[in-house]
Amino acid sequence: MSNASVTLRLLDKADKEVLRLPRTVKGALYDFQHKFKANPQATGLQLKQLKGDTRLWSARVNDEYRALLLRLADSDWLIVSVKHRKEVYENLDRLAYGINQITGGIEYVDLQVVEESVLRRTAPRPTVPAPEPRPARPAPLFARFTDEQLTELGVAEPLVPVVRTLSTEDQLLGLVEYAPQLTGEILLSLFDGKSYEDVLEQVTAPVAAPEPVDTEDFQAAAERPATMVTTTDDALREALEGEDFGRWKVFLHPTQSRLVERDYSGPARVGGGPGTGKTIVALHRVRHLVGQLPPGHSKPVLLTTYNKNLAADLRARLLELGGEQLLSRVDISHVDQLALRVVREAEPGSAKQTIDDNQALREWRAMLDETGDVPWDADFLHDEWTQVILGQAVASRTDYFRARRSGRGRNITRPERAEIWQLADKFTQRLDRLGRQTWAQVAERAARLEMEREQCIQAVERQRSESGGLDNVHLQDGSAGWLRPRYRHIVVDEAQDLRPGHWKMLRAMTARDRNDIFLVGDTHQRVYNNQVTLGSLGINIRGRSARLTLSYRTTRQILGSALGLLSGESFDDLDGNQETLAGYRSVLSGTRPRLHPAPDWEAERRAIAELVAEWDDIPAEQIAICVPTNDMAREVAVALAHAGIHAVEIGPDGPRGDEGVHIGTMFRFKGLEYQRMVIAGVNEGLVPRTAVIRLRDTDALRHRRELQRARSLLFVAATRSRDALAIFWHGTPSRFLQPLLAAESA
Repeated sequence: MSNASVTLRLLDKADKEVLRLPRTVKGALYDFQHKFKANPQATGLQLKQLKGDTRLWSARVNDEYRALLLRLADSDWLIVSVKHRKEVYENLDRLAYGINQITGGIEYVDLQVVEESVLRRTAPRPTVPAPEPRPARPAPLFARFTDEQLTELGVAEPLVPVVRTLSTEDQLLGLVEYAPQLTGEILLSLFDGKSYEDVLEQVTAPVAAPEPVDTEDFQAAAERPATMVTTTDDALREALEGEDFGRWKVFLHPTQSRLVERDYSGPARVGGGPGTGKTIVALHRVRHLVGQLPPGHSKPVLLTTYNKNLAADLRARLLELGGEQLLSRVDISHVDQLALRVVREAEPGSAKQTIDDNQALREWRAMLDETGDVPWDADFLHDEWTQVILGQAVASRTDYFRARRSGRGRNITRPERAEIWQLADKFTQRLDRLGRQTWAQVAERAARLEMEREQCIQAVERQRSESGGLDNVHLQDGSAGWLRPRYRHIVVDEAQDLRPGHWKMLRAMTARDRNDIFLVGDTHQRVYNNQVTLGSLGINIRGRSARLTLSYRTTRQILGSALGLLSGESFDDLDGNQETLAGYRSVLSGTRPRLHPAPDWEAERRAIAELVAEWDDIPAEQIAICVPTNDMAREVAVALAHAGIHAVEIGPDGPRGDEGVHIGTMFRFKGLEYQRMVIAGVNEGLVPRTAVIRLRDTDALRHRRELQRARSLLFVAATRSRDALAIFWHGTPSRFLQPLLAAESA
């Protein structure tokens, strides 16, 4: 057989099994797939059909191991397991495979392995003297659900009898380890208290096949997103390497796969909680869009996010995903850099220094000190100037009198608006005099330039349409009409933190067409005050929004505590509606977060150093300490140094060193991930800050918004951890910790 005629794929559960095999076997498996694709009938492969089965075959990987394969069609094969040769030919009825009637995906289960895993999690019953009664057996976990309900949700049918025997969480976790992924998601959601209806809506419906499922058509099943398989030699190699991102490059969850490959009639948005793979979806979407492009050397796809660190990470991951060939068709830039590029292109002689929000606030305070008695603080004026005046491109005092201020706090009178406008004008003049500009100003200027450019392009298109497709050279020459939209497709990561000016700029950079803008983000993780309604900015995502709900990063225990931190808050969905984390879940399990009160800050620092010293079983770089302020970060670093523990601070450009425990403020941890995490100084007055608490009596709406922002920062910090989370405070614990404290004392 020719190499091109044979297809060999690897089922995702088989991949996880392979990762536990000796390194030599992994190498042999990679060699095996090359030989198999060249000629499955080669003598050395010993391909044979298993006795009594029409589809299941075995083939020799090396002297000791065999691959179990499903024959999907004449030359289409799927590796479902790799086992020691002694385990392949005995008790074959334990090997259950089939097509899930709900998702239409291929599932494979070794019932013996599952049952042994469940039994390993069953604690031996203690020996007691005969007169004493035996302890009552725990009730079955899923007794309230019928077999029909479990299979309607998507539980693999061969596992239903095993599910009926489960009576402890440990046994359930033993089953989940080896069960098809959807079965694990369903059972854990039911175990966590969700109703049949909720699981049907939140877990099953997003992955259900859109058409009736033929449970005998394995070739069709292999092409469905629900069958998570490798598709190329490179993908198999990535899976065998076993790195986290290696798996992400190969095995997309069915929900993710559908979102990546869907044809959208306009802008689309994907939301989801931390660790659900939104960034992975964005990267795969970029690769999918590039795959649809005609050959060329231009970069018609833009991939952007809100800061430099995240943009660098996106570049590195996209390079891993598709190599230089993919990278050559994509412009990767953080959104402020993109805006500055546009402005400098239009104003090449400008030598203004661009300053961040903290520097701008210092200038506001300096100006207010010079001005004297003013009824507004620098934070309020900076936000009003940034979000209302710049955000709505307000060009005159009269326009400001008419500007919308929804979500900005207390109403202000016309005379107050006049005074604010005067202060904002004075501040703008101050920056001009100093030769400075803020990033918000750059974003708004870039938006205006791109919108003017878009209008020129549209004018030429209208003229061409009116003249039957002919170009008007004079019109084009006079209006920059030779221009084309900068990008065909735009993909945005961490969309919740972009400014209105950013969105107006991006909207103008691409023609309003199918698959023009694809954005991913989670407003529960918003760390800046950039609240926008996309529809009002020309980006209509109605009917094209979807959510990811399965976390791959954080354990169920940490996830539950993190959700408790958001208790009582509501969040927008970037389009004027309410966002929800309904269905947000994890199949990972670990220990509950540890809560550590301390009498004072010095004692807290000592306790943190002691805990980190205990965590000497993992690399220091996999441990992070998050604090409310830069001063606290430096003080914790000193305490660690006294304990002989090296630490590196996370700055605006990332960690300032290669080795050591990472320490930084909550703002610095967006997009990062660690095995173990400490959040320190979670006191009332620090989280939230005293200044925020004081707003309750002067500006109730702004008070609520700042409280929400503080909650979001804490939520982001808590969900950076994969395995263990410890929360410290001294004095009065933050009000945000009340649900966690109540749960611990229950």
